[in-house]
Order: sequence, then structure tokens, then C-alpha cells
Amino acid sequence: MPFPTLLADPATWSILGHLTAAWLAGSLIGLERSYHGRPAGFRTHALVCLASALLMLASTWQWRWLGNDIPLEAVRTDPTRMAQGIMTGIGFLGAGVIFKEGPTVRGLTTAASIWVTAGIGILLGVGFFLPATLATLMTLGTLSAFRWIESHMPSHAYAHHRLTFQPGHGMTEQALREFLGEHGFHLSMLSYRYGEDSPGLEYRMVIRTRAASNIRRLADALAKMESVKTFRIDPTGD
Repeated sequence: MPFPTLLADPATWSILGHLTAAWLAGSLIGLERSYHGRPAGFRTHALVCLASALLMLASTWQWRWLGNDIPLEAVRTDPTRMAQGIMTGIGFLGAGVIFKEGPTVRGLTTAASIWVTAGIGILLGVGFFLPATLATLMTLGTLSAFRWIESHMPSHAYAHHRLTFQPGHGMTEQALREFLGEHGFHLSMLSYRYGEDSPGLEYRMVIRTRAASNIRRLADALAKMESVKTFRIDPTGD
């Protein structure tokens, strides 16, 4: 179908509306998750929502790609069967690229991109080229432009922090909170250990900051403290 004819077709704008609404909804949810430092964030949610819309379009708009020669009453469709079959296969494939490295989970965006790519492939396979093209452009924009947006937008950075002091030189909890606050951190889930692996006092906690660069500043400050025996900072993220 010629491009001017596509623009004049009301169904074109309906398809665009479905995909755009799903893309925006997933992006907004992902923004909230990214702001709170969750592993599945901005791009992941946008891709997942977009993929879901694509799969439902392929099933509910069958009359668009079957052609006009087939009467509508002859079309029998069950959209849930398509969703079940595809999600089973893609679920295993997506799980294969997700891995946990210490406290950090990686590969979620890759799994989402696999999922949305499967949706695009389904649409291209049935000849539903318009939404497949739109989804391809949106996916490329999500994986490239959204990465730049994420790197420049304000967000919380989380890290698992373990800090061990030399015997007899332990820092009180209040002093620890003040020290971390001076470097731009808030702490939570604080636990205490003493005499298990070493005779020094050990703190384990989750720390949060609004600037990821503060993690390097904190590490440099701890490395200069003679009372600190060992420390470990494990940032979390996608």
C-alpha cells in the first residue's frame, strides 16, 4: 500500500496510537523504577510494554493481514493461544541472558530486547509491516537514545557496603551515619558483626546516593582511614 494511502487510512493512526500509548506507558513506569535504582528500569519496561502491544496487534488485527478475500465470519481467533506459545519460548531465551553477579542483576534489558524482537518478527512474518516498522524504530530509539537520557537524568544509585575496622578502632553507628552523610549517602538495612571472621567490628548495609560519582569519593576516603581494615562497595544496577 502506498505511503500516502497509509497516512489517509484511519487504521494507521489507530495502530500508531496503540504502539505509542504502550511505549509511553512502559517508559513512565520504567522512569519510576530507574529513579529508585531498580535493576529493571526505564528501557526494560518500555520494551516489555511495547512487545505486549505488538503481540496483541498481531492477533486482534488478523483481518488486516489476512486480506479482503476471506469473510470476517470465517476468521476464528484466540489471542491467548498466541501469547501463551510465544511467551513460553521467549521466557526461556530471556532467562538465559539474565545473570546475577554478586548483588547486581544484569541482562534484563537484553532479555526485553529479545522479547520485543520476537514481536517484530511475528508481525513481519504475517506481513503486518506498518507496526513492525514503527516498533523497530521505537526499539532502536529505546536502546540508544534512552541510554543517554538515563545517564543524564537524576536518579538514586544503590550499593551494598561492607566495612570492617581495626580491632579497638570501631566507629559508632551515629559516627558512621554522619560520615556517610558527609559523602552524600543514606544508609539502610544496617547489620553488625564482631569476631566472626576477624576481631574487628564489621558493618554491613545498603547505601543510597543521588550521584553515582559519590561512590568513588567514598572509596577514596575509606582507603585513607587507618582505622579501616577492609571495605567493599558493590553498586547495583542493570
